[in-house]
Amino acid sequence: MTVKTDPAHATDIAPGKTATAHSQQLELRAGCCSRAGIKPQNEDAAVFHWPADPHLQKYLGAVAAVADGVSSAEAGALASSTATEQFVSDYYRAPDTWSAARAGQKVLASINSKLYRKSHEFAQEEKGYLCTFSALVFKSRTGHFFHVGDSRIQLLRGDKLDCLTRDHTVTLGHRRRILARALGMDTGLQVDYGRVDLALRDQLLLTSDGVHDFVPKITTMEVLRSDDLTPQQKAETLVRYAEENGSDDNLTAVVVEVTALPATTLDEYSHQLTRLPFPPSLEPGMILDGYKVERELFSSQRSQLYLVRDTVSGETLVMKTPSVNYEDDIHYIDRFVQEEWIGLRVQSDRVVRIHRQNRQRTALYYLMEYVEGCTLESWITRNHFPKPAEAFRIVREIAEGLRAFHEQETIHQDLKPANIMLDGSGRVKIIDFGSVYVAGSAEVFRPLQHPGALGTASYSDPHYILGHNTGIQGDIYALATIAYEMFTGELPYGEEINECRARADYEQLRYRAAGQFNPVIPIWFDRTLERGCAIDLEQRYHSLDAFVHDLGTPNPMYLRDDPADRDAHNASLFWKLLCGLWAMTLLSVIALFSSN
Repeated sequence: MTVKTDPAHATDIAPGKTATAHSQQLELRAGCCSRAGIKPQNEDAAVFHWPADPHLQKYLGAVAAVADGVSSAEAGALASSTATEQFVSDYYRAPDTWSAARAGQKVLASINSKLYRKSHEFAQEEKGYLCTFSALVFKSRTGHFFHVGDSRIQLLRGDKLDCLTRDHTVTLGHRRRILARALGMDTGLQVDYGRVDLALRDQLLLTSDGVHDFVPKITTMEVLRSDDLTPQQKAETLVRYAEENGSDDNLTAVVVEVTALPATTLDEYSHQLTRLPFPPSLEPGMILDGYKVERELFSSQRSQLYLVRDTVSGETLVMKTPSVNYEDDIHYIDRFVQEEWIGLRVQSDRVVRIHRQNRQRTALYYLMEYVEGCTLESWITRNHFPKPAEAFRIVREIAEGLRAFHEQETIHQDLKPANIMLDGSGRVKIIDFGSVYVAGSAEVFRPLQHPGALGTASYSDPHYILGHNTGIQGDIYALATIAYEMFTGELPYGEEINECRARADYEQLRYRAAGQFNPVIPIWFDRTLERGCAIDLEQRYHSLDAFVHDLGTPNPMYLRDDPADRDAHNASLFWKLLCGLWAMTLLSVIALFSSN
């Protein structure tokens, strides 16, 4: 079993250890045991996580999770460890404005998309990243549970043991059972979600089928009710009983005991938080939640950016606030809140860092690091025909930032020079999350809209504008267009692309060779750019790495003559020869008539 931990910021328990989770109101004791059993490899994974940050303790709570890798999929161990680790990691990056139910379901949708993609990559080798998954979020006086597959979550209260989940299995002939649902099995994910009001001395048990299929219910109750055993000893005892009863599978058990509860729930707080008012227009000198406004950095129809200083720590940050124009638009509010979550998940030196809020908010906003420097848009204006090495370094760093998005199953969708900062040392920071698409999200894809934003459509994949999500290929298009402009000062299809409204309009566009604007650009570099921003998806690069590689290393295929040029040359030669033949014939006829 693999559990990723961060000892400086959290308490995680792995098999063989016991932990007690404390806060001012909620207290939990937990134990975990996981063994391979008679199998050569343990494909189960389990975790109990309790963050050290008091703010996260109070408003996000503790997480217990069990995943059971599907052994027939050959990558089950990696699937289960990925699921448990990423669930914990992403859940604690969720905005305070999201309920536990929403945060858990969004995180699982993202994990499912990631595992499905990995499974699809190895489809021909019959490998798959599949696992069952069961998790409990302990938040205030409520337990929120999420379930896919045939792991189980059981609740012991007093003398009654209830199973909170149902097995997602189908029984075939000879009592053979197969999974009907699992993480990574399909592009769509059906998650069972439920909640249970917690009571003092409740005990929650999470197990893989290698345990609950081989330990009778009465035995499970006796173990859990024993006052002489700690949660860790209970987990170990249940695993040992399963082994002694002939379990032929991996064995995992997590026991969590509720030892103290808060006096009130967080429901009222959560309701208030999701209804936070929009901040008014802020002026220098104003203080909001301890952040003093220094000056306005940017303002548009959709949002405002302010330079603020934390009056407690003295740290300089950027505060992004929503526009009052959308105060009644629930979809806009949802997208704004999601920006913070996306920024917290995407971790890269090439992407602006979102500042985790550690105090209660009285208005809707979020904070990010302040990047002092200039936008790439300004840099391009000042650097006509830049040094190739410097320009290519910037392109590589933008690609590095995009990879961080793609690793989290997210697509930027609206990359442009105005959304890219160069800090004081010239290093890249991607600074905007407003149009990011999260793969696996239940939200319907929305085509990009650019009200009053001149030039934005110049960098967006035409397929986005027309309502089709092209995934990574869309970000490649934007990066290729930006690279073209950096080296030429022009756009690959000219300003006409901003006038396109339908597919037929885009089909009329023709790529303009970069060499006509910058004669030092080699043919292989130009053809790489052309393929990167090709409107035809079959012609466009499918891999970000392949595009960047071909920009830096001449592709032998692009060093050959263009077949179209060869065809044109051959046609021209044919007509020249034919005309010459006609001329010779005409001269012969004239000479014949003259001799007569």
